[in-house]
Amino acid sequence: MARNIDRDLTRFKQIVRGKVRQNLRKYINHGEMLGRKGRNVVSIPVPNIDIPHFQHGPKGSGGVGQGEGDVGQPIGKGGQQGDGAGGAGNEPGSEHFREVEVSLDELAEMLGDELQLPNIEPKGQDSIQSEVDRYTSISQNGPESLRHFKRTYKRALKRSIASNNYRPDNPVIIPTREDFQYRSWRSQPMPQANAALIYIMDVSGSMMDEQKEIVRTEAFWIDTWLRKQYDGVERRYIIHDAMAKAVDEDTFYHTRESGGTRISSAYKVCRDLIKREFPASEWNIYCFQFSDGDNWGEDNNDCLSILTDEIIPHCNLYCYGQVESPYGSGDFIRELRRLTEEYENLVLSEIPSKDAIYDSIRKFLGKGK
Repeated sequence: MARNIDRDLTRFKQIVRGKVRQNLRKYINHGEMLGRKGRNVVSIPVPNIDIPHFQHGPKGSGGVGQGEGDVGQPIGKGGQQGDGAGGAGNEPGSEHFREVEVSLDELAEMLGDELQLPNIEPKGQDSIQSEVDRYTSISQNGPESLRHFKRTYKRALKRSIASNNYRPDNPVIIPTREDFQYRSWRSQPMPQANAALIYIMDVSGSMMDEQKEIVRTEAFWIDTWLRKQYDGVERRYIIHDAMAKAVDEDTFYHTRESGGTRISSAYKVCRDLIKREFPASEWNIYCFQFSDGDNWGEDNNDCLSILTDEIIPHCNLYCYGQVESPYGSGDFIRELRRLTEEYENLVLSEIPSKDAIYDSIRKFLGKGK
């Protein structure tokens, strides 16, 4: 029988996760997570849940229902109502926050429910095989580390009883070599679906810190959902201004250049990366590009040529998110709109502010590809 404290703890966890679900849109749009705890858990601030209780006032302050006042008059501390003006106070705040740890799998489930995301049906599941060892039988031979103690002891006990050597008053059982039993395994091929996530971002002077924070927040939720859908996820990062290069995650989010913008340079790096590391027959490829829409005008034709001939045909999804910037032209998305009727795996999203992250994620992942 479960103890009351266990039932209460389970109920408390359900309430807390209900609070997370209730405020998920806020967490998505504004990134109100305090940081990752290890590899599989995040910490999220939720309002503290206080149990109602009576609190006694100071002695001499009057009894219940005593004192001046009219029916329905609000009661403040000491019977007075403040107007919010004045200096700093010395009382604790009325709302506190508690850090609650939620696993990435739970977070992905909440995200899928909230955005009504369809589960992805990966391509190429049968083309990638991994060997999995399962202990399914017992053998007479094997390494000592796999000796099955219970089976060995039972076999020795049966032999001792059958040979009339067992003494209940002195039950000493000494297994011999013929009693030894070992766990034995069999390798089974398991189909495995892997995904490659390639993030591309413009880091020219027109992309400010606010725009990069939008990219970071959106990328976190995209990662969370796709990791739930696939056995293995590999991530790669490409930054560019007039030149492009592959970088690590930290460099991706913290680099800012002052040069112009040539998007085709990033597409060439992306194309070469797919050819070199992620053959389309074996990988589910997702590309997420973020830019403020600036590009050198004469470069647009090269961009569309590389994108349509050498990148989009190999991708489950190619997602372009245009982050609004006071310094960006916003023109490039108009070039890409010419392709959407022909390529259904090309998804475009305009992200004017953090409040648009929620809808952008739903647009990117809502096709279930």
